[in-house]
Amino acid sequence: MTTAKPVYKRVILKISGETLGTLGGEAIDPTALLFLSGKIKEGVEAGVQLGIVCGGGNIIRGKAAEAAGLERTTADQMGMLATVVNSLAIRDVLEKDGVNACLFSSLPIYPLAESYLPRRARQALDRGEVAIFSGGTGNPFVSTDTAAVLRASDVGAGAVLKATKVDGIYTADPKIDPSARKYDRISYDEALERDLGIMDSPAIALARENHIPVIVFDFWADRSLRRVIMGEKIGTLMGRKTD
Repeated sequence: MTTAKPVYKRVILKISGETLGTLGGEAIDPTALLFLSGKIKEGVEAGVQLGIVCGGGNIIRGKAAEAAGLERTTADQMGMLATVVNSLAIRDVLEKDGVNACLFSSLPIYPLAESYLPRRARQALDRGEVAIFSGGTGNPFVSTDTAAVLRASDVGAGAVLKATKVDGIYTADPKIDPSARKYDRISYDEALERDLGIMDSPAIALARENHIPVIVFDFWADRSLRRVIMGEKIGTLMGRKTD
């Protein structure tokens, strides 16, 4: 059952780089960008303050680049730059769609993006702008999942919403194991113990330490972002252990 107002004042939406591209095709697909813009716009219109962290896997994956012979630090730096490319595209399509957006970067790349400072990010969110956080954390060996939780901690977000192509967290891959069971709710500790692969372990540990719930949901389902924001119980909630 939904409420008349959002259940969160401020959230961080974590999307993968693959959201922007096509399978085996373009790294950034115009149709995918328009779909993403429409989803974000429905979240903004629901009355929530929205921050975005996007991965860079549609352009390069750090682990794959490392396997090809690059140093891990270099590979991760390339991945961080890929998130900036994606974030520039997101900002552009949002502004063309009438949504005010501000782009921050953990990497010093002014004037392409404003250097990330938590205070400035909070001010942008308070003004009603969508805050896009690029460059990961600015450090190698850390995923954009961790960046999303870190930014949520910095700006005082009520939750991290992790956009996926499945409708929640399962005990196993439901495409492989037909007996896989979906969790409506799972604790941070159980997610870490079971190593379900839905989010990197450091990100889960950071969410646990800062008491930030993570909601994993099917981003492609009808009005899914708005439904999560308004409190409808879809997807899987990862949070503190309950009795």
